Amino acid sequence: MRALIAEFIGTFWLVLGGCGAAVFAAKHIGFHGVALAFGLTVLTMAFAISHISGCHLNPAVTCGLAAGGRFPWSRVLHYIVAQCLGAVAAAVIIYVILTSSFGTGAVGGFAANGYGELSPDKYTMLSALVCELVMTFMFVMVIMGATDKRAPAGFAPIAIGLCLTLVHLISIPVTNTSVNPARSLSQALFAGGPYIAQLWLFWLAPIVGGVLAGIVYRSVFEQDQ
Repeated sequence: MRALIAEFIGTFWLVLGGCGAAVFAAKHIGFHGVALAFGLTVLTMAFAISHISGCHLNPAVTCGLAAGGRFPWSRVLHYIVAQCLGAVAAAVIIYVILTSSFGTGAVGGFAANGYGELSPDKYTMLSALVCELVMTFMFVMVIMGATDKRAPAGFAPIAIGLCLTLVHLISIPVTNTSVNPARSLSQALFAGGPYIAQLWLFWLAPIVGGVLAGIVYRSVFEQDQ
């Protein structure tokens, strides 16, 4: 239960910090600042709760770690539920802050993910699928490597936070960057309509990418252990 509460709080902070920066501050800090905000949320939470829950904050990471033999499959669904609840709770806070001042008409895209007409730079579905899969693959590869028992101790949060920042710098123009189904779910629920219709891609691609990364890392880099 402590681990699930930690995942709830951690994912809450990820969405509040990252999506909150996108909704409230993007016009001031640009997408570079939004990318950094997402990285900082993971970095800070990794130091705060990694010793409690592992600080997954992301269904794709949880599935990837399970595929990589770092996490039991029997606990995957519990983690995903906690992550989704934390993400939605953060989205509620963002919605209340935004609409209390500017009304429901200000919700707009609500930092939700999309492709085609819903992509920031109008990238196609195939572009979005490839981008999300590859970005999540690399993100989980970095997580697997940074948390390997052979890696230098104590530096994993920095590597993971910087990796997530880089992922956002690359892919915000393509999909608004998901690599996290819980984050995509929470924002789509408030953006509504077409964003919900496209949500399948932002569950499928990150989870497939995460699982592939777990399998590759385990089979290639841990086979001698």
